Amino acid sequence: MPDRPLDRLDLEERIHNLLSTQNMCVLATSGPRGLLATPIRFFALDFAAMFTASPRSPKMRNIESDARVSIGVFAPLVGLASSRGVQIFGEAVIVPHGDERFDHYWAACRWESEQVEQGRSPDDSPGAVVVVEATRMVYTEHWLRKSGYAARQFWSAD
Repeated sequence: MPDRPLDRLDLEERIHNLLSTQNMCVLATSGPRGLLATPIRFFALDFAAMFTASPRSPKMRNIESDARVSIGVFAPLVGLASSRGVQIFGEAVIVPHGDERFDHYWAACRWESEQVEQGRSPDDSPGAVVVVEATRMVYTEHWLRKSGYAARQFWSAD
């Protein structure tokens, strides 16, 4: 099995491509009642994954208890060779409306359809956006083996 790593720029381009072409992920959280894996719609900005959620939801209660999360983003699977995904690790930060960072992140969210689906005006903004800036990522793409690279690639913010 090949074990050669991609250079950082190539790896980052592949991760950006995946994040910009998918809109669903699985968010893994941990809280007082145990582990929770929740499929959610997400938005990406560089290596940050963002989403909105009801403050009373189990995932938000878990995040308030333990901000460490993992997010799995994957492309549709046709066969094992087409397997492509990324695991994002980081801490979830709840950025409330009015926070100086809110507009930066909110501008990257394609919120209009989500607002309409929930019966709200597209001009309304949520109370907060949850942001997970990647501290490390594990990218998997089985086609990389054909070019002599490891199928699993590792990225770190440092």
